[in-house]
Amino acid sequence: MSAAATSRLIQSLQNEALFDHPVSQFRVLETHISYVLLTGKYAYKIKKPVNFGFLDFSSLDQRKHFCQEELRLNQRLAASLYLDVIPISGSAENPVIGDTASAPIEYAIRMRQFDQQELLDGRQEAGQLDPDELVDLARQIAGFHASVPVVDPETSLGKPESVFAAMEDNFTHSRPLLEDDSLLPQLDALEAWTRCTFDRLASAIEERHTKGFVRECHGDLHLANITRFEGQITVFDCIEFNEPFRWIDVAKDLAFLLMDLESRGEFGLANRVLNTWLEYTGDYACLPLMPLYKAYRAMVRAKIALLTRTNTDLPDAERARLLESYKTYANLATHYCEIPNRYLLCTVGLSASGKSRVSGDLSAQLGLVRLRSDVERKRLFGLGPLDDSKSGQGEKLYTPEATEKTYDKLAELAGQLLACGQPVIVDAAFLRESERAKLEAVAEDQGVPFALIHCEAEESVRRERIRQRRNDASEATEDLLNAQKDWYEPITETEQHHTLTVDSCCDSSAPALGQAIRQHFGLINP
Repeated sequence: MSAAATSRLIQSLQNEALFDHPVSQFRVLETHISYVLLTGKYAYKIKKPVNFGFLDFSSLDQRKHFCQEELRLNQRLAASLYLDVIPISGSAENPVIGDTASAPIEYAIRMRQFDQQELLDGRQEAGQLDPDELVDLARQIAGFHASVPVVDPETSLGKPESVFAAMEDNFTHSRPLLEDDSLLPQLDALEAWTRCTFDRLASAIEERHTKGFVRECHGDLHLANITRFEGQITVFDCIEFNEPFRWIDVAKDLAFLLMDLESRGEFGLANRVLNTWLEYTGDYACLPLMPLYKAYRAMVRAKIALLTRTNTDLPDAERARLLESYKTYANLATHYCEIPNRYLLCTVGLSASGKSRVSGDLSAQLGLVRLRSDVERKRLFGLGPLDDSKSGQGEKLYTPEATEKTYDKLAELAGQLLACGQPVIVDAAFLRESERAKLEAVAEDQGVPFALIHCEAEESVRRERIRQRRNDASEATEDLLNAQKDWYEPITETEQHHTLTVDSCCDSSAPALGQAIRQHFGLINP
């Protein structure tokens, strides 16, 4: 079928009599590779007969294959949306939908239709992104990454040479499209940083390929491909047409979402997504690669903006907008090249004194990697963050030996993260001076500033918080609160010099605390 015939087919399909369900209205969405016909209850996606090199839908057999692939791949995360692949027979002028006895002229993916107003890109633009829904999204993505197949180690998919080739492609295609020579030095600097950073991390990329972190991912994980459907955050429209775009490091998959959020100024929400994903995966080893992968994703978007500008039919205002889009993404990529300020924060406080809320708020404000004792303790015993350990006070996960092992692990992880350039906050009780000293020694060994964040709340508030706590990694009980009084060692006079105290009952305390930390460490406001 030709492009013209496909266009006629889309027109002909806008006939209520062709469908075996009520149609409320017809609406057509068009991209460079497909049409989506909205009918009210269902949406029908038809691929265009195009060949762009990186995708080839030019034959009917290929379109059928990629329709089936799109159905298979998207049912992993959006089974409620993707229903089936149905044949279309007859002719472009007189089509018949779903007749399996006749020779098909085309295929369509049938989907449940969703409200376009629920797409997360639009909700972000309207200031309606829900942080709790993004936490749920991060949990979904972590579970998805754990469940999808690992790449065949004999293939080149996800290997260093193919990873760098894709990065280099951004600069090769972008440079001749820049009409303003003043923009070239930035592009040259970005390319040089990309090459240098890749050379430094190539062995880590190879190691992650060997260890099974290259998997059959989504490949196009950004806000425009995420919606709220039937009360659930749902990810759809993954890459089906190009294996190298899909078989990637799970960190590279996540990097697209993080970059998309940050390109919109949502750095705090991106941090919550990252830290939640890390809690559920434990994949802290990916963090040295994240700036490289986010810069790559930003430069893909920058390149697409330049390529789109080559359309001679575009009005001048749109070409100007696309150039500004290029600059925005190039500037974001430049931001990822910067070396972050490293420092180590540790919370101190009795159970339910607000440590997790304060550490989460500070992480979002300051761009910190958060390590939680409740999460890492469970991970040491093979449990997920929300799993019930069925451990009583002083039993199983909560013996003195298990606690010491947990704090040793927190110190080890904090040291590794600081060594690779990350600022860190450790969310734990740190009720004993020896536990606090262990993390202070890590900061001294890494040569970074260190501070304690002492969280306080009235006992009645802490007891009520424990009674009301749901869907959290903490398993603290009121019995634990009673026991903690016997082993709590107050902050010493020496420790007071690097301690900031916060009343977790005060809603305005977190922003003020973030500013106090910046001042304490001599950091310039971002």
